[in-house]
Amino acid sequence: MPIDYDKLKNWPFKPIEQSYTTRDTILYALGLGVGTDPLNAATLRFTFEEQPGFAALPFMAAVLGTPGFWLRDPESGVDWTKVLHGEQGIELHAPIPTEGTIIAQNRVAEIIDKGADKGALLYIEREITDKATGTRIATTTSTTFARGDGGFDGPSGPLKPVHQIPDRNPEITHSIETLPQAALIYRLSGDPNPLHASPEVAAKAGFKAPILHGLCSFGVAGRSVLDTYCDGDPARLKRFGLRFSAPVFPGETITTQLWRDDNIVSFRSMVGDRTVLNNGYAELTS
Repeated sequence: MPIDYDKLKNWPFKPIEQSYTTRDTILYALGLGVGTDPLNAATLRFTFEEQPGFAALPFMAAVLGTPGFWLRDPESGVDWTKVLHGEQGIELHAPIPTEGTIIAQNRVAEIIDKGADKGALLYIEREITDKATGTRIATTTSTTFARGDGGFDGPSGPLKPVHQIPDRNPEITHSIETLPQAALIYRLSGDPNPLHASPEVAAKAGFKAPILHGLCSFGVAGRSVLDTYCDGDPARLKRFGLRFSAPVFPGETITTQLWRDDNIVSFRSMVGDRTVLNNGYAELTS
């Protein structure tokens, strides 16, 4: 069944209410490898609720209020076995509370038909608000590449612009060694896909071992931006986004190359000579 553009564009997402605690906030940070140095006061603010300035990492917005793997619904018309997470972005409107209840509203912003045998792009947006105060917390954007679903006579544009990496040597290179058990920890923040835990499932998918969640790599690159240009202060980050280029295996070292132009930081992340995250951007508040 091919994609029905109007039906998919107007998919009836219900508002999602999600409550979380400081434990969940700390668990998310631990999943990104925060806390490898237990004497580092700068990182304790994300892993110890009694530390002065205790805060949630801003990248946690990407795991709040998610609708789950909704494309598995046959009514979507999408071949879910061929979908890839292509891009992810967040925009912060207010600090993420370290605990509380949020309301999230998801929507399909647009569907791009790349043509028969070329697939389709689904642009998804999510608005996250604090239930108690009504404060807008964040807007998230993601691009899903539906490799098997082009040629449904949908619009061919406009395509989202791609952030370009500067054509000069990076100003800073920052490396973070991921934990061998990183995927097993990170999956507890809301993505239980066995591809990230089961060697058997990973082998069937063509991987030598379970792979790291793309959103975990997303957060690791975000840590590099916070450490290098924000003095570790999450309040200094306004927007953050990137493209996923290649899988990462738990235990590998993610090396992020960074450039700054005024309040915009550009970046890409490597594992060895392999680009795993590309076209990265971060907008700083100051």
